[in-house]
Amino acid sequence: MKNFSNAAFSPEVIELMTSALDAAVATLPEPVHSSHVTALAESILRTASAGERDVANLQRIALLELQLAPRN
Repeated sequence: MKNFSNAAFSPEVIELMTSALDAAVATLPEPVHSSHVTALAESILRTASAGERDVANLQRIALLELQLAPRN
């Protein structure tokens, strides 16, 4: 996971990010790989750090980044 040690979020923003992550993970086919969850979480953290607060946008951006990520 990337370094987010300097990130600070209010409880309200953490709730929004959690909702976005839960919603994004729910769209993935089973079995859900932990690497996908990590990638979604990193994207949501990065996007929220940039000021985005809309759950749907956080989810959408995370899923798009996951889709565009290089496959190993």
